[in-house]
Amino acid sequence: MKSPTDFIVTPKENKRYSNTKNIGGIDFLVSSSEEDVRYSNRYAEVKALPINYCGPIKVGDTLLVHHNVFKFYNDIKGRRKSGKSFLKDNLFLVDNDQFFMYQNGTQWFCHDRYCYVKPIKTKESIIFKNTKEEPLVAEMIYPNTTLINQGVKKGDLISFKPESEYEFEVDGEKLYRMFDHQITMIL
Repeated sequence: MKSPTDFIVTPKENKRYSNTKNIGGIDFLVSSSEEDVRYSNRYAEVKALPINYCGPIKVGDTLLVHHNVFKFYNDIKGRRKSGKSFLKDNLFLVDNDQFFMYQNGTQWFCHDRYCYVKPIKTKESIIFKNTKEEPLVAEMIYPNTTLINQGVKKGDLISFKPESEYEFEVDGEKLYRMFDHQITMIL
């Protein structure tokens, strides 16, 4: 089975939500809300590629997807439904705009105009900053092709536009997803 335009995926570990935490060998439920985007599963395993697709993504790779891909919602009568990405059983359709990175088993690569940065802790200075993270400054973790062609590389300290942070957890690390045009300079 193949789609003309979409990747066919399943949620990693066959779970739509990543709302449990293992502590001492026991799984604890950390959120029972299906609306809380922090606990939506964002990892999808590719089961089929779009027809005539010839890009770098292969069957078995992992996609980092939008938080609504696997979520349930309640219709106007309060009935639990799957979102528009649901195909059947545990299969979902993911189009080009619904994923941000892909992993080929060992390494993450940014898709399209997206990049990922890691916020840095507030630096000590004579000016008091009432924040845990340095405002508008981060370390580049996953640059995209456009940024790499402009000389931005992994590990660079960068500055970005205000209100452009979109928080993700990637491999247990807090990162911000943003578009490449929101990176303003290398520091």
